[in-house]
Amino acid sequence: MYRLILVAGIFIATAVRAEVTPDLGEELTAQQISATGFTVWPDGEGLPEGSGNAATGENLYQAHCFACHGRNGENGINDRLAGGHGTIDSPKPVKTVGSYWPHATTLFDYIRSAMPYQRPGTLSDDEVYSLTAYILHLNGIVARDTEINATSLPQIQMPNRDNFVWATQQTN
Repeated sequence: MYRLILVAGIFIATAVRAEVTPDLGEELTAQQISATGFTVWPDGEGLPEGSGNAATGENLYQAHCFACHGRNGENGINDRLAGGHGTIDSPKPVKTVGSYWPHATTLFDYIRSAMPYQRPGTLSDDEVYSLTAYILHLNGIVARDTEINATSLPQIQMPNRDNFVWATQQTN
């Protein structure tokens, strides 16, 4: 009898639970999903059409990024974006876009999918290219008037690109 009551209780609990939802959030629209549903690879695969430069990116940075990352990508309340050159092999490395990141395309991908923090996915591709160029410029990687796009961005050589070791699978 005890087993019968236990089985019945489990059955009822499962049936009730299947109908109850947490009712959290709201369903995303196809447009919201497409704004962040992509991947940009280190070789540039996945980069959209568009272009931008640091001169245009500076104004966008002041409007969308300054409050969290500081005036020149330093001393903000969130992660530092610029500086730190030559510190990676020191006792206190400063990991920034210019001192640590191996691929410039990663910066584009991150900005496009996660920034600005309050409204990720709302920047146009041209705005993302411009912000990417500006942050690279703050790190001394590109000139202020260098135009970046899907062809030129993967060609940018990041200062720390050769200091990553890619693990290979060993076969026995």
